[in-house]
Amino acid sequence: MTRLLVLGGSDFVGRAVVDDALARGWDVTVLNRGSTPVPDGVRQLVGDRTRADGLDALRAPGAHDAWDAVVDTWSWAPAAVRDAARLLADRIPDDGRYVYVSSRSVYPFPPARGADESAALVDGDPDDTTHDDYARAKRGAEIAAVEALGDRAILLRAGLILGPRENVGRLPWWLRRVVRGGPVLAPGPADLPLQYVDARDLAAFALDVSTNPARASGPVDVVSAPGHTTMGGLLAACVAVTADDAAAAGNPPAELVWVEPEVVLAAGIEPWSQLPVWLPPGELHDALHGSDTSLAYELGLRPRDVRETVRDTWTWLRALDAAGEATPQRADRPAVGLPPDLEAAALAAAATG
Repeated sequence: MTRLLVLGGSDFVGRAVVDDALARGWDVTVLNRGSTPVPDGVRQLVGDRTRADGLDALRAPGAHDAWDAVVDTWSWAPAAVRDAARLLADRIPDDGRYVYVSSRSVYPFPPARGADESAALVDGDPDDTTHDDYARAKRGAEIAAVEALGDRAILLRAGLILGPRENVGRLPWWLRRVVRGGPVLAPGPADLPLQYVDARDLAAFALDVSTNPARASGPVDVVSAPGHTTMGGLLAACVAVTADDAAAAGNPPAELVWVEPEVVLAAGIEPWSQLPVWLPPGELHDALHGSDTSLAYELGLRPRDVRETVRDTWTWLRALDAAGEATPQRADRPAVGLPPDLEAAALAAAATG
């Protein structure tokens, strides 16, 4: 039986990794702060990696002597990855893998359209104990993993991540806006290509490459091919999956009102943050939605249809609502979404031409 250690494992991508590994029948251990329950069948070790004693549970009697694979989802100070990678270097076999979930943010922004794993990188310090710069922190953690494990380290440079348990709020905001109904500002053009990865597909890819060492080592950009869906496809899926619930709540049907990028920007609306996922055509759009991910596809990445990602995210949100639970939001990320008054003003401007 494959023995997996997940450093994290409670939220979003980490939880997707745990769920997928359990479905495969793997022996799963997680190390995290212990503030969130883990699924049945998971061994939970408690440790806060921001503390000097945060890895002590891995050293304690009863912890495994070795793991076939480790997945690390850390997003803060690189020194935490340094310490974990060094500790585990002798407990991962020669054919095992330490998979670090990194980010395409390690490329200087904006990377050129068509950039791949060979693109230039930001500077990073594996000994950094701060988290002042997300890109530099991720790069420092990458360096730490490679220094400790060499070619047993896999660096998954994820792009935009969507799906159930999203704790940044991008797709959840669109779904909650659409279910309210009425005219919905849809930033154009509708055929604008998008590039993202469902957290569950990222998790499955991480486990696949972790146990097939002949297939991967080093960096891999993990995100769908450009144009896997479009802005129109994403928002149409949001309308379709929320329609029945909107009607049951007495809300008017959602009407997507496509507004030209120039009008959106002239209204003072911030792309990406106030209109999540969306960037106007041009250099910034190409940087976020135009990368070359052919290596990930060669290694087996198979992104699911956008309609499944949207449907399952809405199902998760409805379950949270039924349980009276708030939508999770990462403390280190600002809330996203468009204020209603700004949306109304932009729609009015678009209507008057």
